Amino acid sequence: MAEAWMIDELAYAGHEHLDPEFITGYDRKQGYPDPSADLAVLAEHGVGEDATVVDLAAGTGQFTLAAARRFRRVVAVDVSPVMQDALRGRAENAGLSNIELVRAGFLTYEHAGPPVDAVYTRNALHQLPDFFKAIALERIAGLLRPGGVLRLHDLIYDFQPSEAGRVFDGWFAGAVSDPAEGYTAQEYAEHVRTEFSTFRWLLEPMIAAVGLRIVDSRFQAGAYGAYTCIKA
Repeated sequence: MAEAWMIDELAYAGHEHLDPEFITGYDRKQGYPDPSADLAVLAEHGVGEDATVVDLAAGTGQFTLAAARRFRRVVAVDVSPVMQDALRGRAENAGLSNIELVRAGFLTYEHAGPPVDAVYTRNALHQLPDFFKAIALERIAGLLRPGGVLRLHDLIYDFQPSEAGRVFDGWFAGAVSDPAEGYTAQEYAEHVRTEFSTFRWLLEPMIAAVGLRIVDSRFQAGAYGAYTCIKA
């Protein structure tokens, strides 16, 4: 998509994702999320061993590596060359030959092959303003076969605008003090100011508009959501 009005996703990804020093501590900061529950969700919705799965904004590959042990083909997509280098090394060290690395983003990834069985993305859609979120979701829907699954995790607001102060106070109170160990209150506040997390009551109509049906949604602390969506 080379239109003049299209954004440069690399510029929106956050400067830290281009920093090799940041990447070395990235997984510890993220808290090593366990992909087993997501793999179970995909299996529950018919994604089997012969599946092709696309991990959009794959990062250092916590999900990609686990998925490659379960599925025939996994495509790990990320705009950051540093992230891609880190994941390439991990895949080689793990002896996994069924991972394809593609440097691209939500708006630029072009899939090779038949429609895919599942798309997974975690903590990345918020990097796009809402207009471009809708375009990204439409492109995701276009990747999926009928009955295919989108598993989406992100910072999404499950409250009304008037409740923002109360929710953020509670969210920030649970932050860590050491930025090497997790996200601090200052980093959470920076996220709110400079990134594009949106309200669920804005995101969910976008999901529906592109032909995806939400079959499950769960929220924590009013600010973190997980969705399972099926393509009609």
